[in-house]
Amino acid sequence: MNRTTVNQITSIPSKIYCCLWLIGVIPLNLYAQKSYQPPYFEDTNRLTKIKKAIPAIEELYKRYAEKNNFPGFVFGVVVDGNLVYAGNTGYTNLEKRTAVNTKSVFRIASMTKSFTAMAILKLRDEGKLNLDDPVSKYISQFKKVQTLTNDSPPITIRHLLTHSAGFPEDNPWGDRQLADTDAELLQLIEGGITFSNAPGLQYEYSNLGFALLGNIVTKVSGKPYQQYIMETICKPLGMTGTYWEYTKVPTDQLAHGYRRLNDQWQEETLLHDGSYGAMGGMLTSIEDFSRYMALHLQAWPPRDEADNGIIKRASLREMHQLGRINILNAQYKYPGGRLCPTVSGYNFGLRWAKDCDNRMSVGHSGGLPGFGSNWSILPDYGYGIGVVCFSNLTYAPTGVINIQVLDSLITLAELKPRKLPVSSILKKRKNEIIELLPDWKNALSSGIFAGNFFPDNPLEILKTQSAEVFANTGKIIKVREIIPENQLRGVFIMEGEKADIQVSFTLTPEKNPLIQEFHINSVKK
Repeated sequence: MNRTTVNQITSIPSKIYCCLWLIGVIPLNLYAQKSYQPPYFEDTNRLTKIKKAIPAIEELYKRYAEKNNFPGFVFGVVVDGNLVYAGNTGYTNLEKRTAVNTKSVFRIASMTKSFTAMAILKLRDEGKLNLDDPVSKYISQFKKVQTLTNDSPPITIRHLLTHSAGFPEDNPWGDRQLADTDAELLQLIEGGITFSNAPGLQYEYSNLGFALLGNIVTKVSGKPYQQYIMETICKPLGMTGTYWEYTKVPTDQLAHGYRRLNDQWQEETLLHDGSYGAMGGMLTSIEDFSRYMALHLQAWPPRDEADNGIIKRASLREMHQLGRINILNAQYKYPGGRLCPTVSGYNFGLRWAKDCDNRMSVGHSGGLPGFGSNWSILPDYGYGIGVVCFSNLTYAPTGVINIQVLDSLITLAELKPRKLPVSSILKKRKNEIIELLPDWKNALSSGIFAGNFFPDNPLEILKTQSAEVFANTGKIIKVREIIPENQLRGVFIMEGEKADIQVSFTLTPEKNPLIQEFHINSVKK
């Protein structure tokens, strides 16, 4: 009998795998690999609950826009790859009183950076560059750049992606360089750069760094970076209302930018596209950008199904990890006043944060003369949701309201993180542990413990500890299901008459995972 190929068996239900293995159709090692099941949303009504919360969310957005005097404002909620709600208020053109709608095109400023980073990763995945390549390999002018100290390492593509090249923070200056030509960008490098830090040591936000990444995309792809991003990212996603040059946007869709001075509206001069567009030049609509958000959300969780998107799911998840830490805020409070220490950082064109509830968020703000924007998603232990908003007010503070909306959505819709299924090996080891407790009879010959286990945990001590715990517990009434932390670590509760017992264990990375660590404790009811 010919053995089944990997592609043929990926859709076989897990219960059938064991039988196929027993008759020799599937090799043992392949069966072990395919026992993985991805996390899932246990609440099948989560979308309904989210939609019920939308009126309260809309009220939050509109009240915030009014409080901050936004000329125009558009906002949306993305769930499981779909724009489930979009709202708006105000005008894209105050003079003509053109109302904002979901097709209105706003400049999203630094939200552009993740597109540039994605372009770099696509080229990396194609084998055309490496993230640790020196920038001088692609921009020859960098060969003459004098870094802060003689012992500084070469500036790499990774340094540029994570704002750690040693360039100074340059928001006010960089914003006004948007329309510079490629020649002007390279002349700047040729003339010499002043550094604020040695490369690789500090996070410091740099628009110059992303302009250089755009130049690298152009040189490696053989196309202007704008064209490369449009052809390989935007068009495949159906982002037909996305532009680089504002003069190309249909007049009735273009959002004009404004600044408030002396209680009067002043229209900002729109900036043309140029070499710095890679750091903040994109113009798009809520409808279009929601498709891009959906691309990021669909990368989670890791799974076996076909990976035929415009970029590898693994590369998207790579973008979502912490690359360079920015700050630990022990006094952080959510807009509602809840104290929740938070750590934040940056990686590959995206901001990253994790709070006291282990909730990971990924996204980015944008700000240019005339515009402010923000998007944020909760992809990992989050909730498969994202929010986005654009305003046509200079440096509009849009990040705060998105944080409040996400926090409110989680509360109002009673959202829970994805649930991790219990791996078959965790279930098996749990049952084997139960059989040994409380006296640990035949433990040495059971074959379920790793070589380190008994040297680290002498059997007599294990017996004494277990006897004490069980003596305080009384009769065991029920053993609860194991709660997995991952595929090889979990915890379960044994309910007793007088107290409960908590058992936790960790398995080894061997092909046949064994118990390497074990803890048993009495838990008060």
